[in-house]
Amino acid sequence: MKLKCFFTLLLTAIVFFVNAQSDAKEVLFTVDNEPVYVSEFLRVYNKNLDLVQDESQKDVDKYLSLFTTYKLKLKEAKALELDKKPSYLRELNTYKKQLAKNFIYDNKVTDELVKEAYERISYDIKANHILIRLPENASPQDTLVAFNKISKLRDRALSEGFETVRKEVHNGKSVFGEELGYFSGFRMVYRFENAAFNTNVGDISQPFRTRFGYHIVKVLDKRKSRGERAVAHIMLAIRENDTVNEKPETRIQDIYKKLNQGEEFEALAKQFSDDKNSAPKGGKLAAFSSGQLSSPEFEEVAFSLERVGDVSEPFKTKYGWHIVKLHDKKLTPEFEDIKSELEAKVKRDERSKIIDKALTDKLRVKYNVKDNPEALSYFASILNDDYYKKTWKLPADFKGDTPLVKIGKQQFSFINFGAYLEKNQRGVNPKSTFKNMVSEKYNTFLNARLINYQENHLEEENEEFANIVNEYRDGLLLFDLMETTIWNTAKTDSVEIRNYYNANKEKYVLPKRIDAVVASSAKQRTLKKVANLLEQNMSLEDIKKLVNNNGEVNVVFTSSTMDANHQALPDNFQFTKGISKIYKHNKAFIVAKVNEVLPKQLKTFEEAKGLIISDFQTHKEENWIKKLEEKYKVVINQNVLDKVKNQIKS
Repeated sequence: MKLKCFFTLLLTAIVFFVNAQSDAKEVLFTVDNEPVYVSEFLRVYNKNLDLVQDESQKDVDKYLSLFTTYKLKLKEAKALELDKKPSYLRELNTYKKQLAKNFIYDNKVTDELVKEAYERISYDIKANHILIRLPENASPQDTLVAFNKISKLRDRALSEGFETVRKEVHNGKSVFGEELGYFSGFRMVYRFENAAFNTNVGDISQPFRTRFGYHIVKVLDKRKSRGERAVAHIMLAIRENDTVNEKPETRIQDIYKKLNQGEEFEALAKQFSDDKNSAPKGGKLAAFSSGQLSSPEFEEVAFSLERVGDVSEPFKTKYGWHIVKLHDKKLTPEFEDIKSELEAKVKRDERSKIIDKALTDKLRVKYNVKDNPEALSYFASILNDDYYKKTWKLPADFKGDTPLVKIGKQQFSFINFGAYLEKNQRGVNPKSTFKNMVSEKYNTFLNARLINYQENHLEEENEEFANIVNEYRDGLLLFDLMETTIWNTAKTDSVEIRNYYNANKEKYVLPKRIDAVVASSAKQRTLKKVANLLEQNMSLEDIKKLVNNNGEVNVVFTSSTMDANHQALPDNFQFTKGISKIYKHNKAFIVAKVNEVLPKQLKTFEEAKGLIISDFQTHKEENWIKKLEEKYKVVINQNVLDKVKNQIKS
């Protein structure tokens, strides 16, 4: 997108313009008989008042001049049909879709989920669970069997003890009884996370379903999050063929002694660690928080290290023997510091379905969408087994013109949903009934059209959105106009640019300058010494050695071709060849050796080319605007303008 140039253009033009009509319908001026309303002018003027740096631009008459010029340009752009260019329409539609997301979705629901997520990453839950495995597309009968089974296990766990039942029923295939250790927000699927965080410590949850099946969870502990750790480790794996002399526990103690003797941890990790992924990096692992590792013992040791650089004693896990070094530790950041990151996670996570549902539920009410069970029954009746084979077609006697659902002012008929069913035959659950299948497909169909309808009518329904879109629409159109009419032609018309330079050479002049060396020091006495040395033509390096000694910098030199505005020179500096007097400048002192005084002279075309092109564009635009003023008559309603001025003053 041309956003960078677009915004540069808008700032140059001073204002961000909109094209909305006022309720009052008071016309401030017309452009070729097309009205421009007071409300639009006032909204733009007030909106941009704080952005204006130049006080003169706050003058209503001058601001109105800018505004009418802008309207003339827009009139010309539309006359040239730049608003019908495919590239323009494509870019505008892309922007509208991106912007609409900020206005369509329910921010309240998102904000609540983000706050909930922060609360959950601020704590660690320790829990165990029992899972009855169940496919997502399980039949109603299999679902009921699994639910009854988990319910009975919960009853047993309440009477016999959770751990007893968990260990007994676990078979690693259809039933899992697992220790989960500690985990935090975003570490489990959202439904599991919900159940765990909403169950009190010591309690067993009610049965709940995730995509894996039915669970019950027992919460063993809840603590404040310990944050994140980054560590390095040296690991010696346990192998069945280890000899007595090669026992890893013996070798790890020898490595630990080397560490205590002052050898580098990273070097020892590279030499001896059996973790081939981390060894080349000095044993360094990716940062982790509670519950991310499959080794609670390793995690406990890592979090027990207090200071960066601390090294643990050797310890054992199921993977082998380890020594751990702490590289970094981070506590849970403040909410505002990670709010945007959490929001992005929420929108990628299973939580996004809650946001989507909140939106579509709101839109169903807003657009008064009515259920049509008879229609869905009809669609279920015309499906057959071909749908599972992805070869199903609408029947010859299909009732395509029958009304299906109305969203706002838009009526959808049977043919709309029928075509959708025909096109979307993938991802069908073979165990689902035709009735359930049609219901699921219809919800997806309806939700997509609800959102699309909202997007298409957002300008009518939301004034803020309409203003922003109109601002972008007009700005983008103006950019295309200026690029086509002024900028590109001004850059490519080399003959006109050269002629403009020849006619305006006096504008491109190099001022009087000096080729000089300027010495600056906080001490006037030092500069007196420097002035004498410069008089003797001593080199700057030799002078520095004499006056900048014992680690102190007493003088700094600037060598350049300088005009009177150069920062190294005081305002009253005399452009005379030779050693200058000592001047006080910027709370210090300077003395200069002027090698040559260069007279004022014209810049060559190449020297001034960038400025010439810029001036030529301004010149070309001014002439072009005069032609637009002749082409499109602007008529100001003076009475209305006087009222506007009084309103602004008050």
